[in-house]
Amino acid sequence: MLQHYCGVYDPEDLTVLGRVFDEAVAALPPSMQTPENRAAIARLVLERAAAGRAELASLMNVVGAISPAA
Repeated sequence: MLQHYCGVYDPEDLTVLGRVFDEAVAALPPSMQTPENRAAIARLVLERAAAGRAELASLMNVVGAISPAA
């Protein structure tokens, strides 16, 4: 079942969400950066954003800990 997430985000929020997505994808080995995994990461980021700032901050902390750019 496909879940839909509704929300209105200002440009700054979209920048943060995009950065979290990009960093999470970059943390994967190239062989795992598939369209399916990218879609799963996008869903996770949107789920956490919809759950609130604290949830998104937790995800950002995890991504920051595993990101090669950290």
